[in-house]
Amino acid sequence: MLGLGNITIPRILPLGVILLQVLFLLAAIPIEGYILHKSLKFDKKTSIFYAISINLFSSTIGWILFFFLEPILPIDFKSELISYVFFHTFRSQQSQALLIVTAFIIFFLTFIMKFFLLKFFMISLQENFFVNYKIPEDNRLKWQRNSGLKLQNTNLVTSILIGNSLSYTAISIIILLSRK
Repeated sequence: MLGLGNITIPRILPLGVILLQVLFLLAAIPIEGYILHKSLKFDKKTSIFYAISINLFSSTIGWILFFFLEPILPIDFKSELISYVFFHTFRSQQSQALLIVTAFIIFFLTFIMKFFLLKFFMISLQENFFVNYKIPEDNRLKWQRNSGLKLQNTNLVTSILIGNSLSYTAISIIILLSRK
């Protein structure tokens, strides 16, 4: 490894993994953008912006988590991971079951991360986000607004779940096709 103080740079660059990540993003962004456009009634530009934002941020957070967790993995898992990343093969049959469990965990963590990222972006990108003024309202209007927020959250959850499911399906097909 090349040393730069406490930072080490690997001599081997996993170019295939980087290109596959770019391909996954290129597949996921239009799918999720389309779902956001159709189900949440965003315009096309806004839905693509949100899809790009949540996918880039969730991928970055996912890779950061991976690089923090990788050093504490047992040596058997590390060797299986290296074998899969560089050679697209597993050394033992037990690791395929572990891969399926890990894929489900990653799917749901990504789903939760994308939901909170989209919610954060929607709230923070409102024009009147930083304006602090109170308008007196009666209880009926407050109840209608709160029930509308519950409906919006439900619609947001289902939209993100459908988009994430479709994009993971497309990514799984890409992985299956790349193994041949």
